[in-house]
Amino acid sequence: MNTVTAEAAKARTSSDSYLVGLIGTGVGPSLTPPMHEREAAELGHRLIYRTIDLAELDLAPESVVDLVGAARHLGFNGLNITHPCKQLVLPVLDHLTPEAATLGAVNTVVFRSGTAVGHNTDWSAFARCLERGLPDAPLDRVVVLGAGGAGAAVVYALLASGAREVTVVDTQRERARDLAGRMDGHFPRARCLAGDPAGVGVLLAAADGMVNATPTGMAHHPGIPVPAELLRASMWVSDIVYRPLRTELLLRARERGCPTLEGGEMAVFQASQAFGLITGLEPDSGRMLAHFHTLLT
Repeated sequence: MNTVTAEAAKARTSSDSYLVGLIGTGVGPSLTPPMHEREAAELGHRLIYRTIDLAELDLAPESVVDLVGAARHLGFNGLNITHPCKQLVLPVLDHLTPEAATLGAVNTVVFRSGTAVGHNTDWSAFARCLERGLPDAPLDRVVVLGAGGAGAAVVYALLASGAREVTVVDTQRERARDLAGRMDGHFPRARCLAGDPAGVGVLLAAADGMVNATPTGMAHHPGIPVPAELLRASMWVSDIVYRPLRTELLLRARERGCPTLEGGEMAVFQASQAFGLITGLEPDSGRMLAHFHTLLT
């Protein structure tokens, strides 16, 4: 796999219709398909978006490699990739953008000129949400739960936004150490560390903020990723889960007076960027955000 420039990745297409898919587990409730289809219609184009749910198909996460290969030959214009396949998809891709290569995770695949190009729009979407939703959030010490594809994007976004120290915690400690090692070298003026899951209470006691980048809290994975008593009013709390929009983590954090950041805008902004990459069209992210909120009601 080779890296490609952002300019090359944004090559325009003259297609009037598009076929797009989403590969992951538990993707049935995703709002990305209607957002993409509606935005294409607003721009005068036809877009068909199909979900490919590994759980419903009784397929292992590793089958993403075969599914991407099939989609390429079946005429798909692109794919969105979600949990748990953002890292597993890498071997089948021909090229990666620099950010996706650094992160080692892809959430958008674009098929163009016979090649499959991997992008990551999660990190830039989270950075934009942080700037919009918590513009004055202190970033001296931040704890990120989850070292998977979403966690990698959040860590990258925090460091790119000026975080001084980010500690990533994952039940798979080797995965956390690998991510911390890659990020620590990429941002020489900041520190990225791997934390012990057993010591998360100590980490949060000294943290300015925390981000949940695990599936815990999703409709199919209910619950809270850390005990509520570890949340303090002096720390901000973010959750990238958006179904439900108000997760148990965010509800408990608000009860304790924490500033919070929901996952909805991140979902919209990553979808908006992915839409532009796949279609070559210029989406209206504000219109997509308004449509997203109507879909929640």
